[in-house]
Amino acid sequence: MAHSDTFRIGLVQMGCDADRETNLAKAEAAIADAAKKGAQIVCLPELFTGPYFCQTEEHKYFDLAEPIPGPSTDRLGKAAKANGVVVVGSLFERRMAGVYHNTATVHDADGSFLGIYRKMHIPHDPLFEEKFYFTPGDTGWKVFDTKYAKVGTLVCWDQWYPEAARLTALMGAEVIFYPTAIGWQPPEKAEYGEDQHAAWQTSMRGHAIANGVYVAAVNRVGHERFAQQGIEFWGQSFVSAPTGRVLKVASVDREEVIVIECDRRKAEDTRRHWPFFRDRRIDFYAGLTKRVAD
Repeated sequence: MAHSDTFRIGLVQMGCDADRETNLAKAEAAIADAAKKGAQIVCLPELFTGPYFCQTEEHKYFDLAEPIPGPSTDRLGKAAKANGVVVVGSLFERRMAGVYHNTATVHDADGSFLGIYRKMHIPHDPLFEEKFYFTPGDTGWKVFDTKYAKVGTLVCWDQWYPEAARLTALMGAEVIFYPTAIGWQPPEKAEYGEDQHAAWQTSMRGHAIANGVYVAAVNRVGHERFAQQGIEFWGQSFVSAPTGRVLKVASVDREEVIVIECDRRKAEDTRRHWPFFRDRRIDFYAGLTKRVAD
């Protein structure tokens, strides 16, 4: 579909309560707030309907999963329609007994359900025990042609993989959203915290530069403790321009909604001056499909 030269994206940085209804109501209010501030596409944090339960391996937490479509996607669709905005959500999907996914959802501005993206890269680190809960995604890379822009959806740990961003950009994404749940482990923060945050932001700015796209990371905020000393989610949701310039950053410790205008003309100009797609040597990249090029 035809689009204007600009579109406006809204990032909802929020803390997540133990109660699903509380989180859904908070998300609905934030979507409405973003729309009032001029946002046309609104993204929520990773697994926003509950706390980040992946800090520990507990079979009982599989009860938090829900079908898609289901009650939460119904609520997001109604919020999208009521406010005339595209909504990118992030849910714990129950596909069948024993098969669960970390799944992004997309509703168009009329409330219609455009589809899902299932998180492809699944981490397994202390307090990020996601391999216990999530089956790796099988949707492939996804771009949704919404009313306002072509939206690419990746999720959190996908942030570290240039292949994911490149393939999503090659499919036509004008903005790549990363619903996110990332933060510091308090015992490590003093020694490693600055480097960890800098690496996280720098990696995604690199994806923006390499692919000439807008990139938006949408993080949760607050200290959640399920195991050990828990995770201090570092907020700092941000938007990078196709040049890698950070256009706006949310706070480290507050819930807030930020709205940024994206300009297709600037993205086009960036790709013309930095013609990375023109100079790709696709005839010599077969090694990328190997685990080790030995």
